[in-house]
Amino acid sequence: MVLTRSSKKAPKPQTPPVKNLSKAQTPPLSKAEKPQTLTSKKGAKSQKKPPLKKQKKDVIVVEEEDDDEEVSDVESEEIDESDDGEKGSNGFFSDDDGEELLNDNFLDGSDDDEEEERSDSDEALSSDSDSDEDDIQKESEAIDRAKAKEEEDADAELLDFNKEDGPEEHETFRLPTQEELEEEARGPPDLPLLQSRIKEIVRALSNFNVLRPNGASRKECVEQLKSDLASYYGYNSFLIGALFELFPPVELMEIIQAFEKQRPTSIRTNTLKTRRRDLADVLLNRGVNLDPLSKWSKVGLVVYDSQVPIGATPEYLAGYYMLQGASSFLPVMALAPKENERIVDVAAAPGGKTTYVAALMKNTGLIFANEMKVPRLKSLTANLHRMGVTNTIVCNYDGRELPKVLGERSVDRVLLDAPCSGTGVISKDESVKTSKSLEDIKRFAHLQKQLLLAAIDLVDATSKTGGYIVYSTCSLMVAENEAVIDYALKKRNVQLVKTGLDFGQDGYRRFREHRFHPSLKQTKRFYPHVHNMDGFFVAKLKKMSNMKQSSEDDDEAVETVEQADVSSDDDEEAEAMEEMEKLSVPSKQPKENKERLAKSKEKKKGKKDGKSKSKNVERKPKKKRSDWKKEIAQAREEKRRAMRENSKGKQ
Repeated sequence: MVLTRSSKKAPKPQTPPVKNLSKAQTPPLSKAEKPQTLTSKKGAKSQKKPPLKKQKKDVIVVEEEDDDEEVSDVESEEIDESDDGEKGSNGFFSDDDGEELLNDNFLDGSDDDEEEERSDSDEALSSDSDSDEDDIQKESEAIDRAKAKEEEDADAELLDFNKEDGPEEHETFRLPTQEELEEEARGPPDLPLLQSRIKEIVRALSNFNVLRPNGASRKECVEQLKSDLASYYGYNSFLIGALFELFPPVELMEIIQAFEKQRPTSIRTNTLKTRRRDLADVLLNRGVNLDPLSKWSKVGLVVYDSQVPIGATPEYLAGYYMLQGASSFLPVMALAPKENERIVDVAAAPGGKTTYVAALMKNTGLIFANEMKVPRLKSLTANLHRMGVTNTIVCNYDGRELPKVLGERSVDRVLLDAPCSGTGVISKDESVKTSKSLEDIKRFAHLQKQLLLAAIDLVDATSKTGGYIVYSTCSLMVAENEAVIDYALKKRNVQLVKTGLDFGQDGYRRFREHRFHPSLKQTKRFYPHVHNMDGFFVAKLKKMSNMKQSSEDDDEAVETVEQADVSSDDDEEAEAMEEMEKLSVPSKQPKENKERLAKSKEKKKGKKDGKSKSKNVERKPKKKRSDWKKEIAQAREEKRRAMRENSKGKQ
């Protein structure tokens, strides 16, 4: 006989009830103590049936007040078990003895209750399965709404802060007066004051319409910020002004702070002797903490720290790797040299880029490693020997003279890492902060234009695999980068092509009042605060034809104009030289030929005079061809006389 709990409420006991006790206070039965049903149908289902939710809801945890009450509960349960003779029956309090007697009506009503509860449970389970999906969807929608509301609240809070709270909190900030600045100048710089003022001015300039200091214009804030940055970080006024033209105030602070930190030490694996994986294993065993440089390089490694000097390991001395900045990889990767090509490195020392080119060429072809400064040739040759390079010729010429030495249209590719102001490597050389001026930038730009035109003249446009020139600098100045490339596009028949570097910022197509060629967007700029490498500029040019469009340099404009005037009379010069040679050698020509030559000269001179009259251009007085002819003849005669006298004296 199964005893189940009746849904009807039990009659209230006549005896005074125990305090804070209810019929649901008895502990739930375990699986072993579940009642067994007499009927087969209901019994099988009742064993598998989980505890009903209604029963779970009715269970109420009540705090125990006295130990005597607990003892009485346990005794009542034991009495119930002994009277009924079955386990699993719940204890009910009767009117007299604290127990409730169960009758047949209770059993009759229990089956109906079970069916109702079972149907209710089935409906609840089905409704739960359907409602779970709805609940998940509702929860996700609620999360989305909450997130959107948070974003709206954040934007509104920021706007309110800028409009209302900002001026109130920072209304005390104002630009210093002239007297205060003079007083600060008398003593040592107050670094905390400068730092706080720099932050406040940068914050004001980021949203000047709202956070404008009282009675201050934007120009005054900018000038004060320049002065404070120069004092705090040690820059001269020119360089701070130049950087301020390149970057907005917030980004300017980022790049200046990046210049105060050293860039990570990087090394390049020499693929002529080893592989990067093998080199990394060996250096790790020596206590060097390193990682691959980046996804864009297959040979670079970045060194975090080392227990041994990274530039004095046996592997370094054996030429397995080269200490080289990450930015120095970029020009060679843009050049993309092929095997069996002829390549010129115009400014090769100390040899990092040259050895990288040789490794990519697998020691085939021919490389001309040029360096103008003699003291730097030692490091260049030493690195070439250490790295096992065998296809390189070291030469010592001015890069502007290389077309005359090697010949125009004689090579396939040229790498020009031009000498520059070094404004991108301030973290390596802090003297740049104070040593560079506008005159230095102009001087470097003039030299770079000459070198680039010479490099273009070296390249053969009809090369099957090459015809490329890569120009790079470690400078951030537009005058040394985009302006130089734009000048070369006007002076030579070249075009900008993609560098092959999938990162970096595009070059400037316009800068202040300057407007450059639209293709300059294909050049690349690299910044320390963005790419964690030295400031760098890379451009790749493709030579389209071997024809020269115009003269070689702006500063030689006067000379080139004179040469252009003279070049129109090149035929006359050649004729004059031939005549001089003929006159110097005894000839048997009749006098008639001489008269004809004199008449032809006079006719040509008359034509020249007519052209000069037609052009209303003032020119410098030039020597006539007849005067040059006489001077050359006199010089030759004097030389011959001197040789004759020397020969007579010896005899």
